[in-house]
Amino acid sequence: MRFKDVFSIIGPSMIGPSSSHTAGAIRLGRVAGQLLGERPLKADITLYGSFADTYRGHGTDLALIGGILDFETDDPRIPHAAEEAETLGVEVAFHISKDKADHPNTVGIVLTSENRKVNMRGASIGGGNVEIINVDQFDVKFTANYPTLVISHQDRPGMIADITTLLGRNHINIGFMDLDRKGRHQEAMTVIETDAAIPDELLQELLQLSMITDIRKVDLAERGGV
Repeated sequence: MRFKDVFSIIGPSMIGPSSSHTAGAIRLGRVAGQLLGERPLKADITLYGSFADTYRGHGTDLALIGGILDFETDDPRIPHAAEEAETLGVEVAFHISKDKADHPNTVGIVLTSENRKVNMRGASIGGGNVEIINVDQFDVKFTANYPTLVISHQDRPGMIADITTLLGRNHINIGFMDLDRKGRHQEAMTVIETDAAIPDELLQELLQLSMITDIRKVDLAERGGV
């Protein structure tokens, strides 16, 4: 079992006013940006529940944009994130949904670049912590508190064993794993949280495995920028 430290309980150093509405929102934006893996041209952001009710007053809109631009929670540019996005040529649109969400601080983020598109749904669950609940229409969960692999592949016998064997061979310990699939022998997604940073060389090894179509890495300790 993994225990939270005192900083994850009281929240990180941040531009205010709320760890849930700003720090958590920034982390959600950063996760979406890292899943895309390159600078977005367009961001469509759908807000639910409390996020939808108070996003302008609490700065959630600017926090989400700042996260997509890979700003840290205490980055002084966050209040000007909309202008930063415009300068970089990132088109941002916000949408309000009245649909019921499992958590009141829920957001859907669709990022589009020249070469890729990612559709992510997650929630800010308090103290700056987040939970991702869906990636590209697969119901997979992870926290982004640890280095995370998001692996797209075809469902086949032995796939998970091949992945975990390769991780073990590279001395990467698995802390958490989740999987969703469209059906037997159809498209699937596996999410793995690890206890150590994942080197790019290992990603290339994993891509050599049969039936893996794409691997994305989420590591909020790394700064990729957009």
